Amino acid sequence: MVAEPRALTRWLAACLAALALAGCRLPPPYRPPAPGQESVPGGAGPSAPLAAGGEAQPELPPSAPPPTREYRLGAATQSLVTQAHAQVARGELPGASTTLDRALRIEPQNPLLWIELARLRLAENDAHQAESCARKALAMASGDPGARARAGRALADALKAQHRNQEARELEAEPWMR
Repeated sequence: MVAEPRALTRWLAACLAALALAGCRLPPPYRPPAPGQESVPGGAGPSAPLAAGGEAQPELPPSAPPPTREYRLGAATQSLVTQAHAQVARGELPGASTTLDRALRIEPQNPLLWIELARLRLAENDAHQAESCARKALAMASGDPGARARAGRALADALKAQHRNQEARELEAEPWMR
């Protein structure tokens, strides 16, 4: 059965519109590597220097410390955190929890949101969940000294709420907590 040209045109237009709405993009065009940056067969990647036998030598890690990063909240998540703070002030802890869950769906890898959730769980007297959220924030905040210290304080508070005071004191004695 042969499709009518008009139906085929409509179908093609619908497919293109669906792709545009889905946000699909074409990959960037291929660019050949610069001279001296040729890829090594076997997937060693560009810029891997070749040894005498033609084998790629692994690159040595730089001696400089990893770059620091300062986490910030996006506009939408900042608005939701502000809303959650207002809900907590009014005593609406379940509503604040729902609001922070919405913020976490937007920025799940932002440790600042996990710190906020840890603080909320402490206010709800759920120290075990607060500990879990604070540990997650601490793991994510490795490049941001300020966020790492805030996550550490939230974790110490969660440990104290569980009467694990020795662990909390040891954590607070860490140099990065100051």
